[in-house]
Amino acid sequence: MLVVYTFVFSEIFKSRWGGIGGDDNKTQFAVLLFVGMIVLSLFSEVLNRAPGLIVSNVNYVKKVVFPIEILPVIAMGAALFHSLISLGVLLVAFALFNGYLNWTLFFIPFVLLPMIILNMGLAWILASLGVFLRDVGQTIGIITTVLMFLSPVFYPVSAVPARFRPFIMANPLTFIIEQARAVLILGRLPNWAGLGIYTIIATVVAWAGYAWFQKTRKGFADVL
Repeated sequence: MLVVYTFVFSEIFKSRWGGIGGDDNKTQFAVLLFVGMIVLSLFSEVLNRAPGLIVSNVNYVKKVVFPIEILPVIAMGAALFHSLISLGVLLVAFALFNGYLNWTLFFIPFVLLPMIILNMGLAWILASLGVFLRDVGQTIGIITTVLMFLSPVFYPVSAVPARFRPFIMANPLTFIIEQARAVLILGRLPNWAGLGIYTIIATVVAWAGYAWFQKTRKGFADVL
């Protein structure tokens, strides 16, 4: 899919990233695109799985004393594993094409951590909603698809017309994708102030999501 996306958006839609490897360097375009896809996949994989986590593990709810609140954590762990593999492929490809790796890549855990915290909060909320609203999974699939095109995965934020840019920046993926590219590809330090604000908001969402899950879990057995 990376090859397909690179061809479609670099050749057909003529998307360009300036400032690295030249505007017409398709290899660098693919690398930049791959970073966005890794972040998007990590975020969307957890959200897409979350609504079915409780419904698909009924025995844990009814018959076994099991801390079902860790099911979203397990889903996150699986998504992180997949992302780490993709990240390894990205770094190898970048090193082969460019002959070096940026030392700032060691900051990538700090870049991804706020989004992971936010993801966990949303996963707890969706795991609970999936018990009571069985169609929520289909809705989330649509939402994550929309987020893909409203995120700077296939294009830089600078390519978005100024009047629409606030909508792109409101997307929780935008800041993380931009920061991931900064530390992995561009060799820049992350925006610590922005990450701090993001972490505070994400922590509030995670706390609210966990509280919601714990409050509603009492009714899971009755519905299932």
